This record gives sequence, structure tokens and C-alpha cells, in this order.
Amino acid sequence: MSHATRVRQEIQRFLAIEPVQVAELELDDGGALRPGPGSPPVTHGEVFLLVRRGGRPVATLLGRVPEGADPRAALTALARRHVDAGPEAVPTAVPTAVTVPFTSVVIATRERADRLAHALDSMLAQDHPDFEIVVVDNAPVTDATRLLVERKYAERVRYVTEPVPGLAVAHNTGLAAARGDVVAFTDDDVVADPRWLTELTAPFAADPGLGCATGLILPARLRTPAQVLLESHGGFAKGFTPRTYDPAGPPADEPLFPFTAGRFGSGANMAFRTGVLRAVGGFDPATGAGTLARGGDDLYGFVRVLAQGHRLRYTPRALVWHHHRETWQDLETQAYGYGAGLTAYLTAILVNRPALLPAFLARLPRGLAHARTLTAVRDAEGPDGAAGLPGGHDDRGHPWPRRLSRLQRKGMAYGPVGYLRARRAMRAASRGSVLSEVSGGGR
Repeated sequence: MSHATRVRQEIQRFLAIEPVQVAELELDDGGALRPGPGSPPVTHGEVFLLVRRGGRPVATLLGRVPEGADPRAALTALARRHVDAGPEAVPTAVPTAVTVPFTSVVIATRERADRLAHALDSMLAQDHPDFEIVVVDNAPVTDATRLLVERKYAERVRYVTEPVPGLAVAHNTGLAAARGDVVAFTDDDVVADPRWLTELTAPFAADPGLGCATGLILPARLRTPAQVLLESHGGFAKGFTPRTYDPAGPPADEPLFPFTAGRFGSGANMAFRTGVLRAVGGFDPATGAGTLARGGDDLYGFVRVLAQGHRLRYTPRALVWHHHRETWQDLETQAYGYGAGLTAYLTAILVNRPALLPAFLARLPRGLAHARTLTAVRDAEGPDGAAGLPGGHDDRGHPWPRRLSRLQRKGMAYGPVGYLRARRAMRAASRGSVLSEVSGGGR
């Protein structure tokens, strides 16, 4: 089969992907069914369902409501069969009182005021008793973000500008402005669950050795083929089992620890003990979206904190709903950027922490095998050859296009070069700024 024919077939399969409804169901409240953020009420058809118990996220299901059936009854029956048969059936004690630290929430944004407004509304609905919100307007070209904050959120939100483009630079500006004992980061395209901040920051009070926490990310909408395809292959979710990563006791099932930082979480849902993140120098400004490195800033932060001996906690109770990319072009950009960011952050780690080089080289053979697995063409079945079970966040209901795998491999090859170029660009910009100040000061 020719390459052109294969590409046409991939595009045809992609365009044939149908939208999926998003909803959530509370099993402990008689089966209360609600649509996902920004979604219409559930009707017949395929549904991506978050199942809760006592308000806690415990599972996701992919189910179908028959035409003419009551959506709540159909999905409740499906959810009970799945949850009662799985580990989610075991009750988990929920503390009656949760101690949480004073927290700064940092949201970096650039020219997406409409999306930002939804994110801020969800932040202001948090049940956390003691937090502040800092919006970092990154390299703005209009006044839209500033005007939004000043006119609608001025009493609850602090507005900061960062003229240098780049997500890591913007996050470092937010870190410098943060007053909280813990600093949480999320994106302008999320809607946070009301208990998100409480659940994300409570582990810091319980564990003085904790340096970082991450949480669960689920799709806010699955309306386009790109959104459905991404979520079909795992999306950004890391499962429903809480886990602590401890450098003093590396996990036996993570032979590449701590360099497989993508397993720990994602930048749309992460928090750090403020003093710990400042002590490691924050995020590398030559990484992240908006730089030549294309990404990797969050992964860099995770590894730097772990390398200093601090623990990292993944907690699925801390939930945000994320607006996935919507088009095929978006997926191409994301695949290339993910590959580039992965190797860019590894380059950044080794440049900034040369002492980690022996550990990295020892893991390199397995790392190369892992990279081949990451970029392999994935079919429409599970990794063991069988179709994925409903609720598994790797159902692979649609094949992963070869073009996206190739773009990810190209991105991985480019990542180290992109990082070094971004690093040189940052240094050149810094020298230019200093020279400008000196020249201006001499007038």
C-alpha cells in the first residue's frame, strides 16, 4: 500500500469518528446524573461517564444509552455493574476535617479571555478556605485579559504581566508573585471541580516531605474527532489509584524512575511546596510552550523536585476538566510538541543537574525501548491484544494514526536541539535587555 493511500485511509477513519457525550454520575445520591462542564443534558447515544461515590471520582465508563431509554437509569445500572465488580467497590475512609495550607493558584494565559473566564469562575467556586489567584498575562498583544480581570475579578484575582513569551517563564513569574505556602498551577482551558484545590493541597499538610502533588485530568468535551481520538488513547488521565513517588524508595514497576516524568501528572493540574520549587530554581525558562523547546516545563519541575529528595503525590480526587485540542492540525502540533518537550526536558535536566548523568546513562537502554513504545503505531485494541474494557483510560476505540507517531518521533529528535536553541535565545534576550538598560541609564 502506498504512503498516499495509507494517509487517505487514516484521514477517512479520523473523520468518521463520532462525538461522545460527557457526563458525571453520583452513585451515592440515588444516581444523580449531570452533564459535563459546558455540555447539554444527556440523551441517547455514546457517553463518556465519570462515576463518583461520596463526591469522589472512582472510575470512568464508556457506555451507550439506547434510544428511548432513561439516561439516568441506563447509566446508573452500567456504573453499578462496573464499580461493584472492581476495586472501586472497596470503601475509602474520608476524613471529616481536612487541613490545607494557604495556597496561591497561578494561571498563565495568552489572548484567551473567554476560556480564562470559565476557569476563573471555577476557581472562585473552590471550597478551599485560604487561597489567592494570580493570573499571569504572557506576552499580551491586546488588553483583553487585563480588562477581564479588572472589570470582573479585580477583588479576588491579582493580575501580573510577563512580556517574555513562554509557559515556563510565565509560571516563574507567578511563582515569584505567589504568597502561599503551596503554589498550584493550572491552565486557562480547564474547569476545576469545586474540591480540586482542597484535594490537591491537603497532602502537603499530611506529609512534610512532600514537594509536589498532581491530580486527575478528564475531558470537558468530546465533540470533535480530535478530542475523541486523544481521549481514546488515554488523554491526560493517570488513573484512579492514589500513589506516592519517593526517591528514597524508587518504585519497582518504574525502572526509568524518575525520568519517566510523564507518568506523574501534567502541568494543567499540579502543585508544589513554594519553598521547594523556589529552591530548585523554578522551571527552566527555555522549556515549555511558546519556546523553541515546545514543551517539557512541567516534567522538568517534577524531576528537579524528586532529585532533591522530595516526594510526589498523585491524587485522583483533585479533578479538573480539560478542553482538549479540537482539530487534526491541533493533534499534529500536540504530537510533535509532546515528543520535543519530552527530550527537551531531559536535556534541560542534564544541563542543569550534570550529577544526574550517570543515573540517566544507566537507564538509557530501557529508555530507548520505552521511547519506541511511546511512538509505536497503536491499533484499536488494548496493549495485550484484547479490546479495552469500558472505563479503562486506554480503550483504544480508534487506531492511532501513523502520521502522529511519526511526528512524535520527529519531535523527540528535535527536542535537544530546540532546547539548546531556546536557551541561547533566552541568554541573547537577557544580554540585550541588560545592554539596553545600561545604554538608557547613561543618557
